[in-house]
Amino acid sequence: MHKDSVEFTEIDQKWMKQALSLAETAATRDEVPVGAVLISSSQEIWAEAYNRREELQSPMGHAELLALDTASRSQKSWRLPHSTLYVTMEPCVMCAGALLQARVQRVVFGCLDPKGGAVQSFFQIFDEPKMNHQVFYQGGLFADESRNLLQKFFQKKRQEKK
Repeated sequence: MHKDSVEFTEIDQKWMKQALSLAETAATRDEVPVGAVLISSSQEIWAEAYNRREELQSPMGHAELLALDTASRSQKSWRLPHSTLYVTMEPCVMCAGALLQARVQRVVFGCLDPKGGAVQSFFQIFDEPKMNHQVFYQGGLFADESRNLLQKFFQKKRQEKK
């Protein structure tokens, strides 16, 4: 469920800056620069991650999935209610599905992913009323910064191919 009317808080900005820092780390490791931070309702970091598909040679190496896995292990539960995920790019279908399965309460993301976003752009999975769990979401926090990281990364990749 989309939260249009709610402003981003200073706390939201703090955690998204941390996710952006993780995305920058991903870029330095030649990974698509996406970072994610999962926090509890008491503002405790349950997990932080960045994309590691190349390093792990796994389609499961998305920042969101790695954060969910780490948090589930530390909390000793696959259910992560009352948590918020901050991620620099709109989650894909796989990640949105995992966020639903983990019962994450809220997702805050940076830029849209018009080619594969499953929250707002291409699909709207969190808005499906038949789902057994509802995830609140807000997009656009530090969207320009997130988008710029991705654009620079892919520009560099294209130049390397020449």
